[in-house]
Amino acid sequence: MIQSIYTDGACSGNPGPGGWGVVVYFQDGSRHELGGADRQTTNNRMEMQAAIAALTFFTQSHQSDAIELYTDSEYVRKGITEWIKGWKQKGWKTSTGKDVVNKDLWQELDLLNSKQVQWRYVRAHAGNEGNERCDAIARAFSLGKSPKLTQVQTSQTITPNKTESLTIKTPLKSVQLESANLKPNTIQSESMFTDVATLEPMTDIQSSFTPDLVDGAPREVKVAQLRDTVESLRMADEIAEKGYLITSSELADLMDVNASAVTSRGDNWVWRNWAVSRVRREGNQILWQLERLS
Repeated sequence: MIQSIYTDGACSGNPGPGGWGVVVYFQDGSRHELGGADRQTTNNRMEMQAAIAALTFFTQSHQSDAIELYTDSEYVRKGITEWIKGWKQKGWKTSTGKDVVNKDLWQELDLLNSKQVQWRYVRAHAGNEGNERCDAIARAFSLGKSPKLTQVQTSQTITPNKTESLTIKTPLKSVQLESANLKPNTIQSESMFTDVATLEPMTDIQSSFTPDLVDGAPREVKVAQLRDTVESLRMADEIAEKGYLITSSELADLMDVNASAVTSRGDNWVWRNWAVSRVRREGNQILWQLERLS
């Protein structure tokens, strides 16, 4: 019987070659590992593909007991548990009338999801065995490698849509990016919001750039702080639009938070109007990319 499932995705370049990994834990202590690759994709699509593979495996097991599904992607967890309700009400449109980015995968995930699945967030790179193993599988596939997967005999042949196999056979289908006009080192903004009044897709990183305004402060002080905030927002928009990669310290300065608040959040998270993704490491520096949310 399945007890829990861990999922993770990775991408070299974002967009670029990607991989995903799944580790299924059974109550008897055994585990079953799945993984695959995509020649051209994004990190978020790989996170979603891992979740789709996990739910496909669970669905075809015909298990009636609930499971816990762990992901280090707040985009996936909040998308499937919160934001998807508004998207469906609007016919898979955002509040601006545009199609929800990655709509094809969200629709697959929605069909596979059930009340038996308890979605859990796990912090990335924090020593969790399941998360670390999924990350290793996903990264290996994203680099064109074929990691050895631990697999148990099952009575079902698990082959979810959009993949040729859940084992180490590659390549998978080439996922078409949502925009033909994507520039190098950029990825399309992933529109996670519907109406702000009904959904609040924010992470636990505080959304303020400056310390809280004191009610008793002079008006000119408040206006000056607001002006600084707007300038920072404009800067963030330009960074996202141009596809610039920035370091952890630069990102922390932009957000006006400690550097630890950036690096402790894992590889993918949401801040204000942007999805923040870890792209790669250069020397001792981690480089991040911002994606504008509609």
